[in-house]
Amino acid sequence: MRRGIVGGATVLGHLRVHAAITLTCVLGGRGIAHNKREGDKATPSGAMRVLSGYFRDDRIARPRCRVPLRPLKQDLGWCDDPASPLYNRPAPLPLREGHEIMWRKDGLYDVVFVLDYNLAPRRKGLGSAIFLHCAKPSLSPTLGCVALRPADMRRLLPRLARGVKVVVL
Repeated sequence: MRRGIVGGATVLGHLRVHAAITLTCVLGGRGIAHNKREGDKATPSGAMRVLSGYFRDDRIARPRCRVPLRPLKQDLGWCDDPASPLYNRPAPLPLREGHEIMWRKDGLYDVVFVLDYNLAPRRKGLGSAIFLHCAKPSLSPTLGCVALRPADMRRLLPRLARGVKVVVL
């Protein structure tokens, strides 16, 4: 298991859900951060609650889980600009401020869960758009999200509910 600054190589960690489930996960390219900052390419350490999620209803059926899910729309973005009043919030596209496009061609956000990192209260510059989603087949690092192999995501879905804590280790 490699953690920390690894120069673009796969960075793996563990995601614990409930006491009985621990899954290997892909982390941000700079590993786990105890002092997360916007754009640092690190995954925040500690426990985060699953709040809600989105799914691509043009690609998959509504996943069976107990998390509120909404169909993902092509014009949905997520603001990652600390100077914006929309910082770390979903926002309609087009958007002048820096943002992430939620409608992805690569399938990573076919089902994506919003984690409660830096949402309430929001602290400008301490990181945004921290999601739980599927990993790339190459298991290449995320920009700070937590990503699971698709088979692990399928295994986890029935166990997810709003408010369930996931812990990055």
